[in-house]
This record gives sequence, structure tokens and C-alpha cells, in this order.
Amino acid sequence: MAKQPIPPRIVWAVDLMDPQPADSILEIGCGPGAGAELICERLESGKLFAIDRSESGVDRTRRRCAKYVDAGRLTVRQIDLATLRVPVKRLNKVFAFNVNLFWVRKCDDEVALLHERVLPGGAVYLFYEANRPELVPNIVTKASKALTDGGFRVSLVEQKAPPVVAIIGRR
Repeated sequence: MAKQPIPPRIVWAVDLMDPQPADSILEIGCGPGAGAELICERLESGKLFAIDRSESGVDRTRRRCAKYVDAGRLTVRQIDLATLRVPVKRLNKVFAFNVNLFWVRKCDDEVALLHERVLPGGAVYLFYEANRPELVPNIVTKASKALTDGGFRVSLVEQKAPPVVAIIGRR
């Protein structure tokens, strides 16, 4: 089976996050592994720890990115952020694309965990596909508040084509 192409929205998001060769990155909700593949391509001594609540998401990411798993650059686990207790090194960046957690419910514990794990100068990048523009203000307001309440300084970036909004919380 041929590997699926990487959607332009994921390319834009990873380019904006700008992974560096030695970065330690957490991806929340790795899904089919497109983001993990792009991130791992840029890592040399750095590592990506990718999590997803879905067994199929974890399996798809492991298969798509097998060479990075084998090289020790990528670890993939089926777990949600709330129960993440594995010892993750201090993180430079956190990447999440279309992860509803940050705007659909209270997520103080998850944001506190990220604040504890992200190094000063690091950042949390929350990306949302803005194909339903009427939802964007609510997503931006709630996700920004969650990060701000958790001690992050928030900025926004909007991309018109593909339509994506990035909520960036800097530590």
C-alpha cells in the first residue's frame, strides 16, 4: 500500500513550528503519522514522542514512520495526555493538530503537565483546521484561555490557504 501524501495543512503547521535537529518534541494525537513523518525528517539527535488515544492512530503512525522508530528518533504510545506519566525529557515543543481537548472541555491538568514539561523558551503549538469558520472564534478563545491560565504567553497565526489557525503558547 502506498504511503498517503502529506496534506498541505500539515506541511504548513510543521514549517511554522520549525523543528530543530536536536529538539525534544511531544505530538498529541498523531493520527495517521503525517506530522510525525515531517517532524522526524528534521530531527538528528532530537526525539519525537507521539501519543494518540486511538490504537489505529498509533498503529498507522508506527507503520508510516517505521524507519524513525527503528532509528530511535520516534516513540509512539497509545495514551491520552491526561494519563501521560512516562518520563518525557524536558520538551522544546508540543505539536497538536485538530486536537479538541483544548477547547471542548476543562483541561487544566493537561495544560499544567505541558507547562511542567516544556522548557523555558519552548512552546505549545495547537493547530486547528478552519474549514468551519463559524467555530474558529470559539476554538481560539477557549484554547487561548486554557494556555494563558496555565502560564503560557499566547499568540495567533492564521493561514488562509489551507485554512488553519495556530494558537501558540510560549513558556
